[in-house]
Amino acid sequence: MPSIQKRGERSWRLIAELGYDANGKRLQEKKTIRVEDPALLRAPKRLQNYLESELIKFQMEVDAGNYVKPEKMTFEAFTERWIKQFVEVELEEKTQLNYKFHAEKRILPYFGSMHMEKIKTLHIKDYLEYLSTRAAALRGDKPPGSATIVYNYRVLRSIFSKAVEWRVLKDNPMAGVKKPKEDDVKEMEVYDEKEITALFDALVDEPLHLRILVTLAVTTGMRRGEMAGLEWKNIDLVNGFIDIKQTIPMYKNNEPVIKGPKNKKSVRKIAISPSVVEELKLYYSEWRKDRFKIADKWENGEFEFLFCHPNGKPVSPQRLTSWWIDFHRKHNLKPIRLHDLRHTSVSWMIFKKVHSEAIAKRVGHTNTKMLEIYGHIFESVDKAAASVFDDITIPTKKKA
Repeated sequence: MPSIQKRGERSWRLIAELGYDANGKRLQEKKTIRVEDPALLRAPKRLQNYLESELIKFQMEVDAGNYVKPEKMTFEAFTERWIKQFVEVELEEKTQLNYKFHAEKRILPYFGSMHMEKIKTLHIKDYLEYLSTRAAALRGDKPPGSATIVYNYRVLRSIFSKAVEWRVLKDNPMAGVKKPKEDDVKEMEVYDEKEITALFDALVDEPLHLRILVTLAVTTGMRRGEMAGLEWKNIDLVNGFIDIKQTIPMYKNNEPVIKGPKNKKSVRKIAISPSVVEELKLYYSEWRKDRFKIADKWENGEFEFLFCHPNGKPVSPQRLTSWWIDFHRKHNLKPIRLHDLRHTSVSWMIFKKVHSEAIAKRVGHTNTKMLEIYGHIFESVDKAAASVFDDITIPTKKKA
């Protein structure tokens, strides 16, 4: 039977039984665990229950053929488990793709054959330095930027944190590795007053779907995925509100990934102006005509996305970006990202001195996040506000 042996003051050996071999030799698998919780060590009954629970899990792992001795586990073998048991289970689809990409294309070729317990802090430091060289380029000879290096740091941190949590490693080699500096992050760009005017002038003769996309991005500050996931049932054209209740961050296996908003703050109701309501009514009338023409060819059930293909399936967020790029190139507008229209929306409200809490609520941020992202704009507006007091003579106390 499986058994437990005390090894030290805080360590126990778990012994799983595998029966006997052809020569009658007893087959066992052994694993040592440590208990560091003082409260658990002081409670004999709880401690025994914990050890027995760990023994049962160990025996089941051995019986299923899933147990690999930590000293024999390669980085590649552990990463495969990390992907199956953590990445594909706990992370959202877009993050899954990014983690898998960096693990498979960059990290595994470097560490793959090394045994987990032999990877030390210096190895990881060497790898992060290697990433800044041309040898690490996946295409061409341009080395990865600092954002890529930071992302690799995050992936490695996740891998080794799980290795410690799952007791494959006792110590985390990432503990002595500082997060690399991210010095080439693309700064947000926004349209100023003249550029916003030029933007809406250019929209006049464009198709309605494009006019609506750009108008919503600028006047509501919605995220790209939120616009991709927007349905007519979420728009109140009578009272002038949009409910943000779902998002489409990406397509997977040719199907849209429909999720709840990014966070609790992202679930919100956004007021829209009468002019935007009129644009939406016009678009809805055109949208309904196209919908009835399709009739039984509609493939998307009860879903009615604002931006959809002729069969009713929603347009991917990447396609929305393509619409925007084609549009601003066509009209020779300043080339900013679609997401920068969201920044433009926030910047305009700051410029118009809308209260920061109201702005944060409208775009789905916390107020602290707002200050973190747009702090420099708030500061410049605050300085401008201070200038209104320039013509006031501040009385000074006369000298005796």
